[in-house]
Amino acid sequence: MLEQAPMPFALALATVSFLLAVIWGQPLINELKRRGIGKKIHVEEPGVHQVKTGTPTMGGILFLGPVFAITVILNLANLLSGLTWGKAILRLFNFAEGSSLIGKSILLPLLVLLSFGFLGALDDLAGVRGRRKEGRQGMLARVKGALTLLLALAAAAGIYFFLDLHSVAVPGIPYEINMGWIYIPIAAFIIVGASNAVNLTDGLDGLAGSTSAVAFAAYGVIAYLQGQYPLMSFCFTMVGALFAFLWYNSHPAQLFMGDMGALALGATLAVVALMTGQWLLLPVVGLIFVAEAVSDILQVSYFKWTRRRTGQGRRIFKMAPIHYHFELLGWSETHVTQRFFLIGILAAMLGIALALL
Repeated sequence: MLEQAPMPFALALATVSFLLAVIWGQPLINELKRRGIGKKIHVEEPGVHQVKTGTPTMGGILFLGPVFAITVILNLANLLSGLTWGKAILRLFNFAEGSSLIGKSILLPLLVLLSFGFLGALDDLAGVRGRRKEGRQGMLARVKGALTLLLALAAAAGIYFFLDLHSVAVPGIPYEINMGWIYIPIAAFIIVGASNAVNLTDGLDGLAGSTSAVAFAAYGVIAYLQGQYPLMSFCFTMVGALFAFLWYNSHPAQLFMGDMGALALGATLAVVALMTGQWLLLPVVGLIFVAEAVSDILQVSYFKWTRRRTGQGRRIFKMAPIHYHFELLGWSETHVTQRFFLIGILAAMLGIALALL
């Protein structure tokens, strides 16, 4: 029974995080409107997006808050499990006495979630309230990039030294491969790449939130299969909170996650993948994020290359990231989001299948 208990507990956490987040969603939207924290739409985005100008942003706080609260409360409950009411909680979910509701290792992805969320909040506030210079919004790219790399290196070092993780699982090979110190720069690269990829995906109503929820659910299942129950609980807590965000972010969106949410989601997803050891599967599970990032890189690189050769830059896609390309092909915003979401589900299923090899 002990082996079966963690999954219903994790699903219950998802429900609780959803309820906590969805209840305070409307008051949060009202407060953001009152403070004038609204989205500024870039002039190069498709014209239909201009109607979104002024929609409250920094909505990442809607799911960051409940995830933080639940994780901290569970850790406190774990510390107090020797008390009568703590034992009652354990018995409620069929945990044996002394079992961990949530482990100290979850403090690392929680810190990553909060630190990248704080960085994203600074960028959002700079974009909303700062002066626009030379068409720029938000923090200087070099400053934001340097801070992102610094946080990623700190997270990678934490995984290596604090959690003592420095290996990779390869599908089809029955043992993990120890990578030694080279693990730290690779882990940092994965965290930076994932945070930026999710940020690029956050361009359509419901797109980044739905695909992130699918990816966290997939790694929650992988963590369950590995017996990493605290990590599984964290993943499903994220899923529930993201569902609540989608309640307000579905088309037409009442709230945008902003960099505060997107950077935090991407970095935390990368850390979760690294903690399972199945980070080679992250490009599979997060296929949509990879497609968004690669399309943007190809577009910019090809434009610069053709401009150097011919004096006139050319484009591979009508617009990048790739979700804008499909919009300009005639797909509605809802169709793009739903179809990308379906692809994300299939990719996540494939990732779980490969993790079982």
